[in-house]
Amino acid sequence: MEQTENKIEVTSVETEGKNIAIIAYLTIIGLIIAFVKNNDNKNEFARFHIKQSLGLGLTGLALGIIGMIPILGWIVYIVGIFILLYMWIVGLMNAINGKQNTVPFLGDKYVEWFKNL
Repeated sequence: MEQTENKIEVTSVETEGKNIAIIAYLTIIGLIIAFVKNNDNKNEFARFHIKQSLGLGLTGLALGIIGMIPILGWIVYIVGIFILLYMWIVGLMNAINGKQNTVPFLGDKYVEWFKNL
């Protein structure tokens, strides 16, 4: 009986972490909600995806600033947005499938930059 309860508890924690990870990829407000929700129990899976999502958001902000530069900045912005969209889809799919893989290109840097988060 006790083993069944532990199994249910572990599954519940995994599901909650997965849900928080998915929420982190859904808009900036979702990222804030995920950060606040995970602040209580510090689920490592959710924490990993919150860092990835934060990195994607900050990369998007940097692209927006670069996009203000005429012509060359616009080109970099347009190409960067498509790459960022691809990275976001990969990160969201990893969260949905319960995988703790970094997003392509900058995912390892996000882990390094936000290691204290």
